Amino acid sequence: MKSARATPVGQSVGMASSDTRLLLIRHGESVAQVKGFLSGHNTCVGLSDLGRTQAGALRDRLVTTGELGSPDLVYTSNLERAIETANIISPAFDDVRRVNECEWCEIRAGEAEGLTYEEFRARHRADGDPDDPYRGSTPDGGESWAEFYVRAGTRLRRIAEEHPGQRIVVVAHGGIIGASFVALGDLPMRVATDIAYETINTSMTEWRHTGKEWRLVRFNDAAHLAGM
Repeated sequence: MKSARATPVGQSVGMASSDTRLLLIRHGESVAQVKGFLSGHNTCVGLSDLGRTQAGALRDRLVTTGELGSPDLVYTSNLERAIETANIISPAFDDVRRVNECEWCEIRAGEAEGLTYEEFRARHRADGDPDDPYRGSTPDGGESWAEFYVRAGTRLRRIAEEHPGQRIVVVAHGGIIGASFVALGDLPMRVATDIAYETINTSMTEWRHTGKEWRLVRFNDAAHLAGM
């Protein structure tokens, strides 16, 4: 009988050391979520008190478990809520280099930034369902879901090309996580939009690239929030 082979810390069972590992982390609860308005580059003011507590719980989990091993690079979006989340959890990544990129930002609201969700829906009611991915860009200059999925999906697919065999962490948004199911999992855009809305703050979604294809390892892992 062969003896069981131990799995290295931070490596999932069935995952080869040559696989590219992509971990997507949604930011903690934001002030915009609490107050119910669309936020982007000009209106994002970071995390709520609960959001900071959520990010702290994730940091403590990652430090304790060491489940990510040592990432090769950490990306964040340019929005303050993602940057603040990355700052809080950074002790889990030691001195790993961090890069901010706008390609990881949430779907862009354009000039509608700062409007409440109710105001936005009232303004664009005549345009049909705001979650229809094939609905064109809003008159405010915001992205349609289809445009967003092209932008985010293009960036997601470059990870395996730019970082073969590496462990990459991206601290971003629910929309980016939804986009991963289109770009990496081949799901329809409308289904991915529903997934984006269901993504929990500070949850982890993990994909791995085998050298040929992307495979989902976990989705919406927020065990660190149990009892919160």
